[in-house]
Amino acid sequence: MRVLGVIVEYNPFHNGHLYHLTKAKELINPDYVVAVMSGSFCQRGEPAIIDKFSRAEIALLNGVDVVLELPFIYAVQDAGGFARGAVWSLHNTGVVTDIVFGSESADLSFLQTIAEVMVRQPDPFPELMREELKKGHSFPNARKYALMKYFEITKAMEPKEVLKIEKSNDILGIEYIRSIMLLNSPIKPHVVRRVGAEDRDERFQGKFSSATAIRKCISNGEWDKISKALPTSSLRIISRELNEGRGPVFLQHMETMILSKLRLMDRSQLQRLHGFDEGLDKRFVDCAVKTTNLEDFFSCVKSKRFTLSKIRRLCLYALFDITGEFVERSNSLGPQYLRVLGFSSRGRELLSKMKRVSRVPIISLCSLYRKVLEQAMKKPERFQLDPQLFEQQLLYDIKATSLHALLFPKHSERIGDKDFKIPPIVIG
Repeated sequence: MRVLGVIVEYNPFHNGHLYHLTKAKELINPDYVVAVMSGSFCQRGEPAIIDKFSRAEIALLNGVDVVLELPFIYAVQDAGGFARGAVWSLHNTGVVTDIVFGSESADLSFLQTIAEVMVRQPDPFPELMREELKKGHSFPNARKYALMKYFEITKAMEPKEVLKIEKSNDILGIEYIRSIMLLNSPIKPHVVRRVGAEDRDERFQGKFSSATAIRKCISNGEWDKISKALPTSSLRIISRELNEGRGPVFLQHMETMILSKLRLMDRSQLQRLHGFDEGLDKRFVDCAVKTTNLEDFFSCVKSKRFTLSKIRRLCLYALFDITGEFVERSNSLGPQYLRVLGFSSRGRELLSKMKRVSRVPIISLCSLYRKVLEQAMKKPERFQLDPQLFEQQLLYDIKATSLHALLFPKHSERIGDKDFKIPPIVIG
């Protein structure tokens, strides 16, 4: 049995995503497809434009068999943390055999070579990395320059080849491969060349426009453009959600929420949170006081060393009180459960298989999570769980969904605890 795993955000699901899924299926010819999908918030520190249940529904209508939620604590980390949590989730299913990801270079051998250096840390790479960080570069740029110097010294690759990893999908692809290596997972990686606009391109470019451009069109109500870039089912469900007042949700809707929280915090409170090092605690406190909107706040904090995506993620860490200790334990011990957001009729068959072989318990109904945990703790020979971390990770997923609902335009849709009220989406 071959089971294809994909790691996605689908924010929103567009023609490029459908192309990737179609090509991945052609490449693997799988019996089933499992998607690990970000929930209420995404990797660049932004809320999803519509809720996770609707996005799961779209995925199922377009050929995915089972949609699992990537726990919040991994969904809002940098590329390394995001990839590790997602690959670990696919590994924990016990059934996924292959992973296919989009890539600008579409050069798997090249990506594996880079990943191997990052995993093995051969001399003199660690020292080169320290030198580049001391120069004030952001972590991604420091790594790029260190790799170029490493290959210049070792002659294992043309240094200029490293420039290919400036693209977001290649960066993530390296992290996926690295995570597979670190986990010693039997999952085999494959690539599909990314088509269309670059991920952050805000210009609408027709059928294969970026998610960024599509979100901008949705914000502007440009439905004639949007309809060209989305599959019919995606357009229909997004329209439904917006008509019923459950979107669109954008980062600017969190402006007062974030700035209020930051103005109530001092440097010592920020210092205990994940990622607030290198003077960022002071920058956040100072900028929160002297700016009145998020755009100005980001401009105030941003520097050559700190990317906009990192600053957005740090805002979420402050809002949700994400400590360094929680992140470290999560990255060390991995996802403690598999949360099912939805499945197809075929997916129901796969879930039955997963329940027999998964490395962590499977949560289908959130209201029964304590019972799931209790039963799992009775099987220490199968599940190596940290019960406190299990509950902590899940409660953050629940809080994230509740907070995301507060951003809906329609007040009656802003009720919390939707994870306890909405069962898995079932298609077919």
